[in-house]
Amino acid sequence: MTEPARYDAIVIGAGISGMYQLHKLRALGLSALVLEAGTGVGGTWYWNRYPGARFDSESWSYGYSFSQEILDEWDWTEHFSPQPDTLRYLDFVADKLDLRRDIRFRSRATAAHWSETAREWRVATEDGATFRARFLVTAVGPLSAPTLPDIPGIGDFRGQSCHTARWPHEPVDFTGKRVAVIGTGATGVQTIQEVAKTAGRLTVFQRTPNWCAPLLNRKIDRDEMARIRADYPAIFSRCQETFACFIHTPDPRGTFEVSSKEREAFWERLYNEPGFGIWQGNFRDMLTDRAANALISEFVARKIRARVKDPAVAEKLIPKNHGFGTRRVPLETRYYEVYNQDNVELVDLTETPIERITAEGLRTSARAFEADIIVYATGFDAVTGSFDRIDIRGTEQRSLRDRWAGGPETFLGVLVDAFPNLLMLIGPHMALGNIPRSIEYNVEWVSDLLGYAATRGITRIEAGDGAVAEWTAHVRSLGQGLLSNEIDSWMTGVNRNVAGKNVRIINRYSGSAPAYRARCEAVAAAGYEGVRLE
Repeated sequence: MTEPARYDAIVIGAGISGMYQLHKLRALGLSALVLEAGTGVGGTWYWNRYPGARFDSESWSYGYSFSQEILDEWDWTEHFSPQPDTLRYLDFVADKLDLRRDIRFRSRATAAHWSETAREWRVATEDGATFRARFLVTAVGPLSAPTLPDIPGIGDFRGQSCHTARWPHEPVDFTGKRVAVIGTGATGVQTIQEVAKTAGRLTVFQRTPNWCAPLLNRKIDRDEMARIRADYPAIFSRCQETFACFIHTPDPRGTFEVSSKEREAFWERLYNEPGFGIWQGNFRDMLTDRAANALISEFVARKIRARVKDPAVAEKLIPKNHGFGTRRVPLETRYYEVYNQDNVELVDLTETPIERITAEGLRTSARAFEADIIVYATGFDAVTGSFDRIDIRGTEQRSLRDRWAGGPETFLGVLVDAFPNLLMLIGPHMALGNIPRSIEYNVEWVSDLLGYAATRGITRIEAGDGAVAEWTAHVRSLGQGLLSNEIDSWMTGVNRNVAGKNVRIINRYSGSAPAYRARCEAVAAAGYEGVRLE
């Protein structure tokens, strides 16, 4: 028997964060191995191949900014990149940086146990392999653990079924088929508007309607790409300044500080502009003032009523249990117009819930529906779910799942006490927003910490006494007063398809990205104050 191979660092996941972390570890002169469950790089953009999958951040604000060579050579083809182009981009980056030689594909991490005596992590994969490393970096993503609905009979269906996040690599042909889509969140919206183009019959099963806004995507020609490339410094500078790293940021005015005529004109402009402006660039009090939120919600409700011909269907598509922007806002292209088609039917599951999946399709409390294809657009066990699916054990073999049983507790969203040398990328209590912008900062901060440790002979890094409690309390205080924390969503940790996840928690950092970075930089400048270094 030989000892498992040993590395300075193991990274779990070869998505956007894992790829960049590998590049930075090499620059530090550290040996590294990336464990990736899939057969290729890309993470989110490898797994989510469903029809209509694309960015809802502007493409040119989403890609990596650290490499001038990559910026110079890559051309975006659309303002909101479709999944195939995005995966091609990430393959291009992997080739440019020669990343694949340090990535072990088809290697799903199943366990990671800390050895105090050896000061190292032992990581096991699904195929029975084991690896050792001083440091363990998780790059597992906040939306990477898909969930199926808690409906009896899922295994009985004789047709084809797919979860949007585990889509087949070969095309799925909907032409003339009877298709059932369960779920109307972001992935459901994107899927529905594409399937409706060719399906013989599309039945949408909706439990909770979501507020959607127009994407307004368009192509990028060569001349426009040249202008974008010249403007990259200003684009990335803008993303550094804004609240959530988008090119959009809240308007400094309050909803009631302008006249009703000015307010309507402002909203009309935002509704007819591409991207997240109507969500991220709206009045500053939209997500904290109930009266302000009620007004913007009614504005968007009027838009839905104007776009959907059947008033009864329109009312079913208008959320009644949460206000506009208090959940993630899906961006769409003629989504509401789908429900004007003769081949599309909307089923409201609050009125007639699904009782079971059958061999032929689905049965609700009202009737049976036959289907050739069932699409589960039922989302993820968000943020902590991807951690829960790995048996992570720290000092005294305590599991991370048990440590977070009452909700995640972290220091800066990076470290957890009693889990030495475990560093998280885009974990709980991180500033999210435009994810790649957050990823780059997160990876660079972690890399600086590892470089600091390497030059000083430090072999053990852990959140210090009180640091986790203080940061967790700070994160929870930032969430007070936000209307979004008063509703059930993946951002508040509620998932009715996962046992034990039916209580709202604070999963994310609710402050601004600049404020988050300032705190992290202050910790580093003070010699990593709050971090125990041995």
